Formats: sequence, C-alpha cells, structure tokens
Amino acid sequence: MMTEISLNVLDVAENSIRAGADYITIEVLISTDDDTLTVVIDDNGCGMEEEQVKRVTDPFYTTRTTRKVGLGIPFFKQAAESTGGRFDITSRKGIGTRVEAVFGLSHIDRMPLGDINTTMHTLIVFNEPVDFHYRYAYDEKEFVLDTKEMKEILGDMSFKDTEVSGFIKEYLDSNKEETDDGKSV
Repeated sequence: MMTEISLNVLDVAENSIRAGADYITIEVLISTDDDTLTVVIDDNGCGMEEEQVKRVTDPFYTTRTTRKVGLGIPFFKQAAESTGGRFDITSRKGIGTRVEAVFGLSHIDRMPLGDINTTMHTLIVFNEPVDFHYRYAYDEKEFVLDTKEMKEILGDMSFKDTEVSGFIKEYLDSNKEETDDGKSV
C-alpha cells in the first residue's frame, strides 16, 4: 500500500500518460466543514471499455504486459473506503477516464496527503508534452496552476530548464502554504 495520497495521484496520473492523455486535471479539495479530502484525476486518454472499468479495482487485473498484478487503483480505493469515504472511476473509450477518491479528512486511518507539490512538480517537469491543470482548494481558498498558460508565457523555454523547474517548485510550495495556512493535511 502506498503511504501517502500524493503517491496515488502520481500513480494514476502516470496511468493517464500511458493511456495517451495530453491533458490531465488534478484536483485536491479539502473541506473542513464536510470533513473530506477529495482527489479527482481526469484525463483525455484513450479511455476504457465498460468491462475494463469493472475489473480495474481487482488487484489481479492489469493491462500491462510487464507484470501480472495492478495494485495502484485497488490500494487507492481501499485507502479511501477505509476512512468512510468512497471511490469512483468512470471511463469512456476514446474520451478519457475520471478517478475520484473521497477520504474522511479527520479519520484516524486516513493516510497523509504527503508532498503533493513534489508530485505535481515531477509530473509537470518530466512530462512536458502533457498539459496539467492543477487545483488545490482548502475550504474557501484555492490555488490553480495551468501548464498551458505557463507554456504561453515561457515560449520556447523548457520546464526542465533549471531556473524554470526551480520556479515551478517554488511557486507550488509558496501557494500551498498560503492556501492552507501551513496546516498539515
């Protein structure tokens, strides 16, 4: 089992990239009033047939040829449901896939969010052809980063450029601190 929710986000986003997605939306939504932490990953990849969607939460099912089991999605589902939350995956062939995991925010069994900023930084810098729309909301405050907008501003500069990569990491870190007032999630 993964030890942080951010690692589940990384796993699902990497699945999206392998499925040919070139646009991925990732949302981390925290509501203290509802006592929920919701993670949504939505992509425009190749999508799945209805039968695949039914089987994707089975740890002994995978479409990958490099291994016989696929534990990422089943563990993500189990982690959400063990906190009294829920897990939903919807997909349409040729359209894309949406994964939503809702965790009980204050539940004793909820794993920590982890370093979501480093996860987003890694996804953005090492998957430059993919556009990411990232939204982090903590109650009424929110932070949005859209790589399409960043690419327009940067022109030909690469996200792998040391200065650009450093700026992205710094930007993610500073805005999360402002959004959740430095609270540990």
